[in-house]
Amino acid sequence: MKRNMIWSALAAAVVMSAAASAWAGYPMFPVTRCPHDAVVAGTVCMDKYEATVWRVPDATTTNAALVRKIQQGKATAADLTAGGATQLGAASHDYAPCSDAGQNCAGDIYAVSLPGAIPSANITWFQAQEACANSLKRLPTSAEWQVGANGTPDRGGSDNGTTNCNTDNLAPGVTLTGSRSECVSARGAFDMVGNLYEWVTDWVPRSTTCPGWGAFSDDNMCLSGASTAANGPGALLRGGDYGHFAAAGPLTASASFGPTVWGVSIGFRCAR
Repeated sequence: MKRNMIWSALAAAVVMSAAASAWAGYPMFPVTRCPHDAVVAGTVCMDKYEATVWRVPDATTTNAALVRKIQQGKATAADLTAGGATQLGAASHDYAPCSDAGQNCAGDIYAVSLPGAIPSANITWFQAQEACANSLKRLPTSAEWQVGANGTPDRGGSDNGTTNCNTDNLAPGVTLTGSRSECVSARGAFDMVGNLYEWVTDWVPRSTTCPGWGAFSDDNMCLSGASTAANGPGALLRGGDYGHFAAAGPLTASASFGPTVWGVSIGFRCAR
């Protein structure tokens, strides 16, 4: 009997080991702790703030320690400045040699989640994806983004200019990350409504019409009328931007633009 018990235990261990290998890399339970720059959103850590993108010189030599801090979610604005890093995308489309299609980006640009910063915009989906990847993160899926955004107040475009979400701010445009104290989700992520439109992972057929949500919501919804003439897919943008008024909200979604499009009100945040 003792021998049978030993063999049973060994067999169970083999089965458990195989299961662990099969599930490696796949979260079986929601995460419970995240780096300081992120919040728990179901099974992922969602960046707390819209991304700032930085070019880090000598990333594999002199600034290797700074890159590690970025990848661990511990880098501060002071760290980046001390390392001679340069923020990109705050005023122009200045990511080259990292190209619109994501070429020449590895080890060049890094996405950092920082409070009190001008978030980086003017970025294509491919460049945003590379900036996340260099920071050992990724773009969230639309479903993950939704979990992170739920609970963000949707005031139908009512923006008091100080605490509400930045949705009616055409003149000055974008505001500092986290500066709108009431524009925070139930899970602690800031600015997921308004400020900058945010790229997510998903690609779908390029949409041609924005029928809205009917009586369900006044948030913008451009996911209808698949284009038969577009040269490429539509990459999903979520949340709306600083000029969307009532159309900005946690349900706002658009596939009107391809992944190589960039603009002054298009940004992103990463997840891990």
